[in-house]
Amino acid sequence: MADLTRTEVIKLIAIAGSLTLRGVNLAKVDLSYLNLYGAHLRGANLYKADLSEANLSKAELTEAVKVGYTDKAYLEKANLSKANLTGAVLTGAVLKGADLTGADLTGAVLKGADLTGADLTGAVLKGAVLKGAKGI
Repeated sequence: MADLTRTEVIKLIAIAGSLTLRGVNLAKVDLSYLNLYGAHLRGANLYKADLSEANLSKAELTEAVKVGYTDKAYLEKANLSKANLTGAVLTGAVLKGADLTGADLTGAVLKGADLTGADLTGAVLKGAVLKGAKGI
């Protein structure tokens, strides 16, 4: 799994216009405020990554988000509308005010996640684990 920095991610977006980073290691990387619209991050390691206010609309994050095991992932006010978060592990994630409209959270693990003010309109939550989640 390749390791990337925030600067490298920004350069890749500038060159390609979008991201296809399957299986990449973005652990502890500050991705806040970045436009990651339609990014393909299947299998990416986003452990402790900061995605606050990032635009992840229509992003492919199937089985990718491995965050929040001991520390919280920050997705506060992130745009995750229509994102594919099937099987994502978001244990303890901070999703305050996040836009999850139409997102596919099938089988996602949101134990102890903070969803205060998050918009889940039309989100698919089939088989999602929401034990201890706040704000729902």
